[in-house]
Order: sequence, then structure tokens, then C-alpha cells
Amino acid sequence: MKVSIKAGLVAAIAFAGFAVTGSTLADEGLPEGVTAVKATPPSKDHPLDEILSGWTFRTPETQALQQDDFENPGYLWVERGEALWSEVDGSAGKACASCHNDAADSMKGVGAEMPKWDAKLNRPLTMEQRINNCRTENMGAKEWKWESTQMLSMTSYVRNQSRGMPVNVQADGPMASWVAKGKEVYYTRVGQLDMSCANCHEANYGKYIRADFLSQGHSNGFPTYRLKWQKIGSLHRRFKGCMKNIRATPYKVGGDEFVALEVYLAQRGKGLQVEAPAVRN
Repeated sequence: MKVSIKAGLVAAIAFAGFAVTGSTLADEGLPEGVTAVKATPPSKDHPLDEILSGWTFRTPETQALQQDDFENPGYLWVERGEALWSEVDGSAGKACASCHNDAADSMKGVGAEMPKWDAKLNRPLTMEQRINNCRTENMGAKEWKWESTQMLSMTSYVRNQSRGMPVNVQADGPMASWVAKGKEVYYTRVGQLDMSCANCHEANYGKYIRADFLSQGHSNGFPTYRLKWQKIGSLHRRFKGCMKNIRATPYKVGGDEFVALEVYLAQRGKGLQVEAPAVRN
């Protein structure tokens, strides 16, 4: 059964700076480089009637930080990533730019399709995994840690090249089993609170949890600058935090469970525009 926009969601959207008429949003300002913050579900069996970016659930103050690239604190990481793009590292004497040239051209659309299937490794790779694969295989450089400043800067920079483009991750062919695995993770209750991702982001979005509104939990804004973190963070860090909140033992960052969940979330939010780096509470 599909989830309709509840009264709580309407209140959340109105609070976040939108005029609401029924279930229609009248945008009063959008994130820089983004033309829409909602999308039509990609299939009839989608669990949501309307796909809404986490942007629509934020306060006007938080939205304002994302609306202007000069105000968005996530751009400090984008700028660091731009510098790293041309920085030579490793035994091969290469930088990212040595093979990929101008990221504005070569990386345009890449972030909208991640995670992406790797035929050689016979599995999907997240952007972090793809970057480290390039570093070790092509540059002769050491891997970056998942939540390191270098990795967060590079993922922010690369993902930003797809800003405004619709999420379009592959969900069929060899990726289908990973979508199914991610869906299982999404709906499986875990932890002392016996909750799943769906309990918050599907059954109760638009309602208060502590002092914040629950969103639909889409991934189109990651890497994201969270005010709580006071820095950019990866999607897997958010997964880990959610699992800790429900008193569950988190899966391994970069492990198959989180990779599959990332694949499923990208498919679930297909059509939303990439906002990275988004700003969230």
C-alpha cells in the first residue's frame, strides 16, 4: 500500500518555507543548481505517492545555507576536492586529472549513476570504492579512509559535477539482486528498538522526532553537510548513526549491507535531482 502525504508532512513543508495547496508544493526558492525538489515515483509499485527531497523538510534557516554556494559550508570540501583533483600522488606519478582531464566534463553525470556496476569485480561500487580502486590500480597510491578529509572532499567534488541531474542508478540486470538485498536491509527490523528504516522514513515521514522532522530518507544530497556534525559526512556515516539511534549494531561502513542499502535508496529516490553538497540538520 502506498503512503500518502499526511497532515504532518503538510505542516512540515509549510514550516520549511513552502506554500501548500492540497498536496501541491509551490516552491519559494530552491537549492542552487536545482530546479525541483520532488519527483514522480519510477514505478507503480513504489511505496511513495510522491518522492520528496530532504530539502522540503528543513527549516528556512537550514534551506538558506544550501540556497547560496557562498553560504553553503559544504563547499569548503568541494574546493578541497577540486585542488586534490590535480594533485599528483602515488608511484605512477598521476593525478585524477591525468586520466580524467576536466572534471566538469568527464565527471558530469557520474555521481547521478552511483553506485555503479563494475564488470571486472562483478559487483557495484560506491563512489568511495571507485575512487580507491583508481588510486590503487591506476595511481599506485594508498587508499583513503572512508571518512577522511581527502575522501569526503573528492566525493563532494565529483558528486557536485552532477548537481541538478536526476538520480539514475541502474536497477536491472546484475544490479537487481543488490536492489533486492538493499530492500531487505531497508525493511528488516533490528536493534533493541526493533525498528527498520521504513518505520521512520516511510511510515512516519513528516512527523517530529525529537526537535526535527523525519524526511523520506533519500540519498540525493550526499555527501551532506550536517549541522549536527559541523562537517561533511558520507551516506554510510548516516546509516551507521541511524542504526546506533535504534540501538542496533551497525553494519560495516563500505560492507555489502550498506552498499546494497545505498543501491536501494538510489533506486527508491530515482528522479530526484542531485543536490550534493546538501545541508541538513
